Amino acid sequence: MWNQLKRQVWEWRGVWIAAPSVTVAVILLRFLGVLQPWEWAVYDLYMRGRPSEPPDNRIAIVGINESDVRELGQAIIPDRVYAAVIENLKAMSPRAIGLDIYRDQPVEPGNAALRQVFESTPNLVGIQKVIGDRDRDTIGPPPGLQYAGSNDMILDEDQVLRRGLVMVSDPEENIIPSFSLYLAGLYLEAEGIAPEAIDGSESWKFGNQVFSRFQPNDGGYIGADNGGYQVLLNYAGPSRHFETVSLMDILRNRLPQDWGRDRVILIGAVGESYQDLFFTPFTKEAGNRMAGVEVHANLVSQMLSAALDDRPVIKTIPEPYEWLWIFLWGSLGAFLIWKWRYVGGAGWLSLQRTTAAVLSAAALGGITYGAFLMGWWIPVVPPALALLGSATAIVAYVARTAGDIRKTFGRYLTDQVVANLLENPEGLKMGGERRKLTIFTSDLRGFTALSERLPPEEVVKILNFYLGYMADVITSYQGTIDEFMGDGILVLFGAPTSRPDDAKRAIACGISMQLAMRQVNAKVVEWGLPELEMGIGINTGEVVVGNIGSEKRTKYGVVGSQVNLTYRIESYTTGGQILISEQTLLDAGGEEVVQIEGKREVMPKGVKEPLMIYDVSGIKEPYHISLTREEEVFLPLSENIPIQYTILEGKHISETRLLGHLVQLSAKGAQVRSEPGAGDLIPVGLTNLKLNLLEANSEESREDIYAKVLEKPAAEPHCFYIKFTAKPPAVAAHLEQVYKSLPGVAPS
Repeated sequence: MWNQLKRQVWEWRGVWIAAPSVTVAVILLRFLGVLQPWEWAVYDLYMRGRPSEPPDNRIAIVGINESDVRELGQAIIPDRVYAAVIENLKAMSPRAIGLDIYRDQPVEPGNAALRQVFESTPNLVGIQKVIGDRDRDTIGPPPGLQYAGSNDMILDEDQVLRRGLVMVSDPEENIIPSFSLYLAGLYLEAEGIAPEAIDGSESWKFGNQVFSRFQPNDGGYIGADNGGYQVLLNYAGPSRHFETVSLMDILRNRLPQDWGRDRVILIGAVGESYQDLFFTPFTKEAGNRMAGVEVHANLVSQMLSAALDDRPVIKTIPEPYEWLWIFLWGSLGAFLIWKWRYVGGAGWLSLQRTTAAVLSAAALGGITYGAFLMGWWIPVVPPALALLGSATAIVAYVARTAGDIRKTFGRYLTDQVVANLLENPEGLKMGGERRKLTIFTSDLRGFTALSERLPPEEVVKILNFYLGYMADVITSYQGTIDEFMGDGILVLFGAPTSRPDDAKRAIACGISMQLAMRQVNAKVVEWGLPELEMGIGINTGEVVVGNIGSEKRTKYGVVGSQVNLTYRIESYTTGGQILISEQTLLDAGGEEVVQIEGKREVMPKGVKEPLMIYDVSGIKEPYHISLTREEEVFLPLSENIPIQYTILEGKHISETRLLGHLVQLSAKGAQVRSEPGAGDLIPVGLTNLKLNLLEANSEESREDIYAKVLEKPAAEPHCFYIKFTAKPPAVAAHLEQVYKSLPGVAPS
């Protein structure tokens, strides 16, 4: 179960990495305030996009505009006009009258009359400016008026009005209700509803509706000033949404007597020249700004509708839930792209991924817009950014992985093959084509025996080091590594791109690989291990090359008898040797280009006619590289070493065990004399043997030694030469000690 869980975690590693990382990055951006303007823009868009609401007939506005001023014939309206207007409104029996005009100072004529109206109108609310700013100092309440609420406004950094003040504190820390709260309270008082504080919190409510106090990080805000008691303005509509009549209509009694009955009537300037205009979420251009008295009307309507009609106020979710919300969308983006990372091709604009992106964005917009209609302001931009960011991170990760795949496959498939597989629409189709290739295979001599004595980790370390060196050489000669088989390598020259010099490059590559074994062995000896030797076989012929396998598992490779023949040729090699077929020699330019040290005719299994193979020692133009081979010096032993040996037939060991002696020894080989009675069982050249040294006067064998019979002729009868391909460390040390003790061996 634990292993299965680990596999699942690893399988979805892209999601586990991308989603939290992108979420943290988005939250940090949000804390820096980078996303705040975008969130405001979406908020405004949702506000404008809501279905229009019918006008709230409980509220009406007496608007003062330029035509009123012209009809009155004076720019500054005196107190007597306001006194008359208020008296006319009182006669209509409204529940509350709000005078959104500063009257802390008299404006004659008529101030006494206005003072008398103030004192005799208990449902009249005036205004005062409680919070001073750079544009205007504080302004006191009208003298003699029972109620004077704060008409202060709070503008966001983009000068848009999205919040309303319900209560503020003056410099003496006195709590001053807002102009709108007074008016709403007077209206609801007739309904038996009064504002109530909620125990244990800073919130209060009208009826059953709670008006939660705005916090600095509510909704899309970051570190906003939450001084006073603020709420988010839930506008009833755009500018001129409420019924508005002119000041002169009231002054001249042009309206029905019951026009204002049981209503909240607000008196305030609505004309452009009064400069009491504000940008709101509904404002698209400067000419569409909302008058301050309309803003107050909206806040009054918000309170009345919430208390009487259960119209929702705009609420926000706690900050930890916002983080979780962002993380969920980041996870969704990562999940969808990761799930379909291999579907629909390598391009980003696949049908599945494009559809997923569109549907996810639509879902986010639909959910948040639906929540907004129900009174919830849920962040939109941060989750959208997390969705896009995590999807982009997965795409980048997959692209990086594809780059790593290119790099990894490029070690043995070359860039052309990788490009063919990843970019060509035909590259992944099943099937192949018949083509003439030069096939190259290499193998380490005795590595299997060595690996049996080492821990798996050591074996992998040696293999990775060796194969890394060889892969670099092969790719430098534009070879396509078709397969790593343990310590063996299968390389193609001529696929996927055929070139006239395929055979020549293959031979040059083989020579360079044998030369590179010096660096490999330097490191291997440093690790305290015996030196490695490699044999290489090269053949040229027709094969089928392409994508081979099934729809679920495909491999770019080759099939054909020429591949098997290449392995047969390689099996005849000794360490440090390169054997090539006659066709390869001809395609490379013959012996005028390729330096040949020897040749022989062999009869591999599965071949009807003898095959001529050539031992390569170098190549001329344009490479001019060659192998340097030290001549083996065989010295006679003063005391022969008894052995037991068997002949290897392919991967099988013959059951016939023969006895003999090592009579001569060299640095890497020996001369063997078989015991009388072996007869025709004396092995021929290129035969593989398994030997065991026998203790003196004992038939017990030591560890296995592997060797190949050389074609070097022996002068004595029943004798043949061998080259060791694998020696156990103890045996190698023993033979080295014996060899170094022989006369004629220079001390190392």
